[in-house]
Amino acid sequence: MTKSKFGFWSIVLLGINAIIGSGIFLLPNKAYALAGPFSLVVVLFDAFLAMSLALCFAEASGRFHRNGGPYIYARAAFGNFVGFEVGFMKAAISIIAWAAMANGFATALSAAVPALSDPFAKDIVIVLLMGGLCIINILGVQLSKVINNLVTVGKLLPLIIFVAVGIFYINGANFSPLIPTGETAESFSFGAAALLIFYAFTGFEAIAEAAEDMDDPKKNVPWAIVTVMLLVSLFYFLVLAVSIGVLGPGLADTKTPIATAATAFLGAGGMALVTAGTLVSIGGINLASSFLTPRVIVAIADDHMLPPLFSKYNRFGTPYIAILFATLVGIAIALSGSFTTLAAISVVSRFAQYVPTCLSILVLRKKDPEHPSTLAVPFGPVIPTVAILISIWLLIQADLQKILIGLGGLLIAVPFYFLMKKQYLGAQK
Repeated sequence: MTKSKFGFWSIVLLGINAIIGSGIFLLPNKAYALAGPFSLVVVLFDAFLAMSLALCFAEASGRFHRNGGPYIYARAAFGNFVGFEVGFMKAAISIIAWAAMANGFATALSAAVPALSDPFAKDIVIVLLMGGLCIINILGVQLSKVINNLVTVGKLLPLIIFVAVGIFYINGANFSPLIPTGETAESFSFGAAALLIFYAFTGFEAIAEAAEDMDDPKKNVPWAIVTVMLLVSLFYFLVLAVSIGVLGPGLADTKTPIATAATAFLGAGGMALVTAGTLVSIGGINLASSFLTPRVIVAIADDHMLPPLFSKYNRFGTPYIAILFATLVGIAIALSGSFTTLAAISVVSRFAQYVPTCLSILVLRKKDPEHPSTLAVPFGPVIPTVAILISIWLLIQADLQKILIGLGGLLIAVPFYFLMKKQYLGAQK
């Protein structure tokens, strides 16, 4: 039986689904509170960083056709230990992030349906959501692809309507002054705003994690990454611009920025539309997470650095053991609620993937020049170097506690690496 795979535009939709989640529905007010109208400039700054990082991922992905993404790149450039560290972090954070999104969906649903606000009811929603996605993924890529495409279109439609209609209700005076002055200037923080907004861009790296389920991955994945980042960056800028243009200073005082702005020019129907969009959006990112997370586990297991059990596939061509493992651990974390802090600092932990990938570009160009990527980052070492420097600057904008917790998984991974190395080498003797 021929294995169904994601074509180019399905990869693009998967990438958009992996990036756009609940953040865009809740982000504008927090960004405005930190930087006022200047938050639009911050979005462009983060878009530049995200695109620079995405280009590095695009070049790296153009060298490989395997699952794993950052893990594969780091291992090829720096060896097993660094590769395992990156892969371990990626797998752990992916599971935690999925658990956070599942909990977020239950929370959003309970806000729309008060009868589900009871803690036990929310737990049932989480189990049904994650368990249902587990079954969908086990049954094959074709079903996941179809549902992903439908969900992505469904989550984008309310936002497209929001921008298309809201642009006619923008008040230009709400963008002046561009840089906060007076009392509002006291809370102005470019670094804090940049770190906050960048969270909304994370997830682009997920596209390369399931390369083996993509059609012609060395060609399609790099260009899909670039296409996704251009579309998402434009989208975020327009959504924030409409939010500021419609609500002005009042944007900082609302907890539901897009819903509030939509209500201002679409009435109660706007609130209902955005609420539905929020549920579809969070549900969609759950779907993307459920599909992508097990593929990282499989990639590490394929290299004998996790038990080979995780590399087993069923008759539908899906890694059912890895899917079951990710789902069960994710449900346990989601139900415990102890993942909240880690979920909040996931943007910090992601730099454990971003920086090694950018460095791997510089190393692999010299290490294996005879096998260039299908998409080379322009301007030589400039973009990878700039991406590394800005990433480090953005990372130190977080407080020390978040940095220690976010990167603490690197230390936890060390004993696991040597345990698996010993077992693997012992098996080879």
